This record gives sequence, structure tokens and C-alpha cells, in this order.
Amino acid sequence: MVTAPAPAPIIVTAVIGREDQAWLDAQRRAHFPPERNLLPAHLTMFHHLPPSLADEVRQRLGELAREGAPAARISGLVSLGRGVAYRIDSTELEDYRAWLVDCWADVLTPQDRAPWRPHVTIQNKVEPAEARALLDRIKRDFRPRSLAIAGFASWYYRGGPWEKLSRHMVA
Repeated sequence: MVTAPAPAPIIVTAVIGREDQAWLDAQRRAHFPPERNLLPAHLTMFHHLPPSLADEVRQRLGELAREGAPAARISGLVSLGRGVAYRIDSTELEDYRAWLVDCWADVLTPQDRAPWRPHVTIQNKVEPAEARALLDRIKRDFRPRSLAIAGFASWYYRGGPWEKLSRHMVA
């Protein structure tokens, strides 16, 4: 007899375009501790939605994907203290997320209710001096660049690599 997997929290991400994804993944491989680098580079929109929302998450992300690709930019660098991330600016993506916050306001965790600071982490869980050194090194040559948003995805978080729930590519 096969038992169904236990319910798990849902994570929502923006899907990054293929070329930008490859570049960010290379950054992550170069700077993330290998034993902790279990996921591709990602832009998290929600960290912990209840599993009971799975059908609604699919429906709402499908609606957003039909709206088209939001314009986005990698606009700067963010110090995480023990890591480094690229700051992402996108008014449209922030508007999409605000709509979802309104839809799910009653079930959001404090982290997901807090102001959103969109970013893609390329280094984490290192000593602060190592993170500062990377930040200083990358700052020297950093230039803002566009970031392609190709859709939206949802995932179950079961403690390790994420398990795909749904993927909705922009029209």
C-alpha cells in the first residue's frame, strides 16, 4: 500500500528566465558552500503557505502568468551578514505579490506578512568576513542588469530539496 506524503508548507517563487537562471546558478556555485547549495538560484515570493492552499495557489499563479512577464532588474547587492544576494527591483512583481498578500492575509506567517525585499541569494552561511570580502569584490564590477521573469512556481518544502507543486509560464 502506497501512502500519500505528509502535508508540507508551500513556497512560491518567480521563475527566472533561462539565461539569467544559468548566470545566477553559476554565481551560486562559485560562492555558496557546496554542502549547503541544494537548490538552484531562486526568487522567493512566499516562504510558508499552508498546504491546504495548494489548489488556490495553482489557480492564482496561473492568473498571474496570464498577466504577462513583469519587468525586473538586478539593481544592487545586499549584505546578508553571513552571505550576499542580488537585490531585485520590480514594481510589477511587487504589485503581483501585494495582490497575493491580500488574498492570503489570514494565513500568512509573520515572515510572509513582513515587507518584501526581493533578492536572489548567491552566498549564505559563511563567516561574516568571507561575506564582506565577496561583497566588496563584486561591488567593484557590478552593473545593474535586466532580469527576465518567465513565470511563477510553487513547491512543497519537506526539509531538503523542494518538491514541485506547479509551474505557470507567462503568456
